[in-house]
Amino acid sequence: MTPLIELRGVTRIYLSGDESLTVLKDIDLTIERGEMVAIVGPSGSGKSTLMNILGLLDRPTTGSYAIDGEVVSFLDNDARSRLRREHLGFIFQRYQILGDLSALANVEMPAIYAGHSPAARRDRAASLLQRLGMGARLSHRPGQLSGGQQQRVSIARALINGGDIILADEPTGALDRDSGEEVLRILAELHDEGRTVVIVTHDMSVASHADRIIEIADGRIVADRRTRDHEAQKAPAKKLANAAGLRVVVDQFLEATTMALRSLAAHQLRTFLTMLGIIIGIASVICVVALGEGSQRRVLENISSLGTNTLEVFPGSGFGDTRSGRVKTSGGRCPSAFPIVLRRCRYPYRIDLRHGPVCGDRGQCTDQWRGRTVFLGQGLEADFRPFLR
Repeated sequence: MTPLIELRGVTRIYLSGDESLTVLKDIDLTIERGEMVAIVGPSGSGKSTLMNILGLLDRPTTGSYAIDGEVVSFLDNDARSRLRREHLGFIFQRYQILGDLSALANVEMPAIYAGHSPAARRDRAASLLQRLGMGARLSHRPGQLSGGQQQRVSIARALINGGDIILADEPTGALDRDSGEEVLRILAELHDEGRTVVIVTHDMSVASHADRIIEIADGRIVADRRTRDHEAQKAPAKKLANAAGLRVVVDQFLEATTMALRSLAAHQLRTFLTMLGIIIGIASVICVVALGEGSQRRVLENISSLGTNTLEVFPGSGFGDTRSGRVKTSGGRCPSAFPIVLRRCRYPYRIDLRHGPVCGDRGQCTDQWRGRTVFLGQGLEADFRPFLR
């Protein structure tokens, strides 16, 4: 018979700068389907690291890990997430439930990612909570529940997808004695239904409820003993049927939208400040673009008012340079008038007519502007037109 969980030569090494820390050392472990196993050890013994590897939350440095005969040590993240979603359920010491959601919504959460239909997962979550004695508190948020009640919500969440492996990390560590006994009773019932339960704890009184106790110290398994005989393999737990096709995509979109709106409503001040920052940012961009566009148009209008699209720039030493008056444009007889002047005169933008008339390219001349300095522009185009071809 293929074991449900099998580790062979598993070592976990963490690097810290130039040094390395070996947390697990050559672990060989086999867990059969339907077993209830307790992993016991003091703080720093490596039991939490071992549970993280069992739960596909960490990878071994060396060695192999197989679930139901399939080696999962080197699967990519998507495949590991799919295995966690379909086969594993987690129960944490500090519950790890979302404070903004009700008990029912917290239990439904894994089923959303698994693609179950809203009606099916809601019925399943309500049924699990009622079975765990939480039927009257479906709409209560974690802040309105006791520690034992929050742990029951965590257990129901671990069961929502029908996972056949339950990993419990110090499930009674944050509970009083009575609540802790109730949680252990629930775990025993799950074991009786055929699920494989792995409990990580430092408390031997908790470990005594398991069929098998594995002791770990300094990263090695130092003891492995049974407290009672393991029964034959039992039928796997019933799983929810997945929704199919476009319905899954629509449901996931609606759920994502709903969760986003819940988050916005639960953190109103943060939402307001974020929206205010966005508004200020957009308004600033609009103002900068508008100022730049307006300045560009103004400059273009000023240049257009000069009547030409050619601008001559002469070097100078600064504003108010007295030598700028020495710059002379073409004087005397200009070889041609506008627009030939613009192409042939040395400085076509400014024409000095103090020393001679303006003549066209066919010999006709005029003294109309003698003694003045004129700037060729749209206003003079008509006057220069007789001198053009």
